[in-house]
Amino acid sequence: MKIIYHCYGGSHSSVTAASIHLGLLPEDRVPGREMFWNLQLFDRQEADQQGHIYFVGVDEHGHDIYLTARRNKPQILENVFAGLTEIFALPRQDYILVDAMHSVNSLMKLGGFLSRRWGLVSLGRPIVTIGTQIAYFRLVHLVQKVKGLIREEDHENSVFQRHHVPTGSPGGSNSHRQAVKGKTAGKDPVRGPIVFGYQRAGRGNNLPGEGRCRK
Repeated sequence: MKIIYHCYGGSHSSVTAASIHLGLLPEDRVPGREMFWNLQLFDRQEADQQGHIYFVGVDEHGHDIYLTARRNKPQILENVFAGLTEIFALPRQDYILVDAMHSVNSLMKLGGFLSRRWGLVSLGRPIVTIGTQIAYFRLVHLVQKVKGLIREEDHENSVFQRHHVPTGSPGGSNSHRQAVKGKTAGKDPVRGPIVFGYQRAGRGNNLPGEGRCRK
């Protein structure tokens, strides 16, 4: 299964959620800022990289974890995926989209704007990190909901219908699964430039040209 976390800019809430899912960040405590800054894509995506789907890693059950930026149009992302699964006859239980934006707070928005939009990384990154720390257990809860839903599907082998993953905020989430019959898509249906950011053989390495935010 492909699990795709998405948010506005693909730099903060989706990166954090995907990292929690993979065990790169703990579920029982709020990490220090260095742990966030050591993540490959935390507060690093530029505007021209948004829309690409980045492979992050494989979880303990063999599910591929991805993240992407979709600006403020989650429904467009969902419609695109729903259309592609129908066009290419992808199998049921092949992917789940998880909207991480409902966990975002005002500090994350302010810090992300300063760092990503204005390029004031030294000012914006610490602010967005504090905001992410405040929102952290909401993201942990979201990931736990996703994992629980996946376990239920695996156990029951049920039809891949649309599901919502509530995050505790009004309106819930746009996360869903799409039921489509067809042939197996294979190990790597997402290829080319949309996965250039990560290498399966060296997941611990930083992206080319990426560095840490220094004090």
